[in-house]
Amino acid sequence: MRYLAGIDIGGTKCAVTIGKENGKDMEILYKEKFSTPKEPLETMDKLVETLRGMLKEHPEVGLSAVGVSCGGPLDSSKGLILCPPNLPNWDHIDVVTPFEDAFGVPAAVQNDANACALAEWLWGAGKGTKNMVFLTFGTGMGAGLILEGKLYTGTNDMAGEAGHVRLAEDGPEGYGKKGSFEGFCSGGGIARGAVPRIREWLAAGKTTAILSRGQEPEEVTTEDLGLAAQNGDELALSILQDTGRMLGRGLAMLMDLINPQKIIIGSIFLRQEGILRGPMEEVIRREALSYTRDVCKVVPAGLGEELGDYAALSVAGNLLQKGKQQR
Repeated sequence: MRYLAGIDIGGTKCAVTIGKENGKDMEILYKEKFSTPKEPLETMDKLVETLRGMLKEHPEVGLSAVGVSCGGPLDSSKGLILCPPNLPNWDHIDVVTPFEDAFGVPAAVQNDANACALAEWLWGAGKGTKNMVFLTFGTGMGAGLILEGKLYTGTNDMAGEAGHVRLAEDGPEGYGKKGSFEGFCSGGGIARGAVPRIREWLAAGKTTAILSRGQEPEEVTTEDLGLAAQNGDELALSILQDTGRMLGRGLAMLMDLINPQKIIIGSIFLRQEGILRGPMEEVIRREALSYTRDVCKVVPAGLGEELGDYAALSVAGNLLQKGKQQR
């Protein structure tokens, strides 16, 4: 039994979590959240003091390691955050040493997609696999890769940027590129791609439940589309079915390239699997090699909507696992 601390650093919110690892399971015990301060060093001080206060309040916790999850780019070997888009002032900020100095335990950092992949591999739908891919499919489209039984991060922590791959010559913009995987399969991309479809629909004199709150097409969110689709709205269903087809195209590419046992998908797939799966599987059957397709299952995140809470804890758990293997 080990106690781990997880630090989630976001552009608007930060969270500090303490969990208890017992065998092959993880139990989240305590969690505190606060708005991210403007200055990086102020944020780091507050994260350290928050964890120190939680440990003082719960003296039974004997901390073994600290894991940090944050958006990339970053340098995991040096413990540095390298100015991610959601944290523009965080340029070469050390997010590991402050926790090691304060608590006398090892600490590590990974980008959020890698952290989610680790969490699903250690405690979720990927438990027991040797090769798996995790896709965020939320605000953006990122991937975390578990290959040959360990996290694969690439030469400079940039492995798994599947969202940047172009799936079509044109399409919604995502990751700075039109027609990218992220453009077709992310919250922002789906909403942007829906705007011309909604305008064409209205110009034809049709109505749609997508605009049930009276907003303009540009104000529509992917949540609006999902709710309308689940209520049977024809246009919303069509938009999400097209999303499913593009998801299938991206997954077929990953199957053929990586040959994983599982591809685990979070966020939007969790909520809209019933609509997305049919079109997705139709394209996979057509696009992927049978030998790679037949050994790969596509499943929603096993840790569900709590995945983010487990992600940073998994970075700490993986750090300790690596230490065991090296001894």
